[in-house]
Amino acid sequence: MRKYLGVLAVVAALCVMSWAQAATPAPAPATQEPAQAPAPSAPVQATPEATTIPSAPVNAKPPIQYPRFEIFAGGTYAEAGFFNAGHWAGLPGWDASFGINATHWLGFLFEGGQYFGTSQIPGAVPAPFPSNQGGFCSAPGCTFPVSTKEYNFLFGAQFARRKYEHWTPIAQIMYGHQGVRGEATPIGGTTITEIGTGRAILAGGGIDYKINQRFALRVKADYLQTATAFPQNPKQKQDNFRFSVGVVIRSVHKKKRRLEDETQPEQ
Repeated sequence: MRKYLGVLAVVAALCVMSWAQAATPAPAPATQEPAQAPAPSAPVQATPEATTIPSAPVNAKPPIQYPRFEIFAGGTYAEAGFFNAGHWAGLPGWDASFGINATHWLGFLFEGGQYFGTSQIPGAVPAPFPSNQGGFCSAPGCTFPVSTKEYNFLFGAQFARRKYEHWTPIAQIMYGHQGVRGEATPIGGTTITEIGTGRAILAGGGIDYKINQRFALRVKADYLQTATAFPQNPKQKQDNFRFSVGVVIRSVHKKKRRLEDETQPEQ
């Protein structure tokens, strides 16, 4: 009997336990947090367009090329009256100059030259040679020979018109110093030497013919005014004209090598 009562007690206890579990309310589900809205993304910035450098106009002219340095050397011929104004003599010589070009149209020149030969001076007016030396010639209206040497050093400006491919017109104006030496022998006397110095002014022009990038042929004509003073004679003006032909040696611009030229494969 006790055995059955024990079994019933166990069964009853199990029933009570199962009833207690069924009566206990199920826990409320955890409140779900609302989904967070996605953070606003940063506004997309527009990519700035690359700055374009305006290209040069198609018809733009390239800069005028010109040599930085020019050396001229040539022969010259002068109709000169270095002793007496108006009594000209044809004298050969040489002429050389060194030029520095500041722009394509303006340059600065240093020039030197010399003339030599024989001048003819009227015997009636032998100045600057003395007239009391027994005469240099005997016939009326005669002239006597004078061994002549003249030098000049000039400085000035040169103007060029670099518009044409092969021809370059030029103009020059210069100022400087000159000197002349003359030797003459009077009849029955000894040789007399007269030396004079003074200022010189030159104005003239010409044209260069381009042979290649480095060489050019120059032809020019100039008016050379001298004002020579001798020991026994006051300074007086002489009007001289000269004609020169020679070669011009020009400096050549070397093209700078670029990185693209170094790395570009050979064709």
